[in-house]
Amino acid sequence: QVQLVESGGGLVQAGGSLRLSCAASGSIASINTMGWYRQAPGKQRELVAVISSGSSMNYADAVKGRFTISREDAKNTVYLQMNSLKPEDTAVYYCKANMKATVLGPYLDYWGQGTQVTVSS
Repeated sequence: QVQLVESGGGLVQAGGSLRLSCAASGSIASINTMGWYRQAPGKQRELVAVISSGSSMNYADAVKGRFTISREDAKNTVYLQMNSLKPEDTAVYYCKANMKATVLGPYLDYWGQGTQVTVSS
């Protein structure tokens, strides 16, 4: 069974930094795109950053220049380095990966359980 486990969330003051990690485990044949999303209270889940299997990256305008997404394929892990954090970055951050469990199987989207990031002013 494939699962994603996030870590690295917490409480930080405005202007501070955090690094999120998300590791995929289980039966994994291939990983395509990996990404980070966030959901603030009362708001819809939104894209933060995505990285393709070829390491092409895209960011939400709100985080460009402050956040950096990267991946380490040998560890089936994606990272999100968050710098210059703002109170409006407070949210639950979710990892998503497009993966297939077997060589002949389909690519499916898998989600992590989420990790809380709180930025105090």
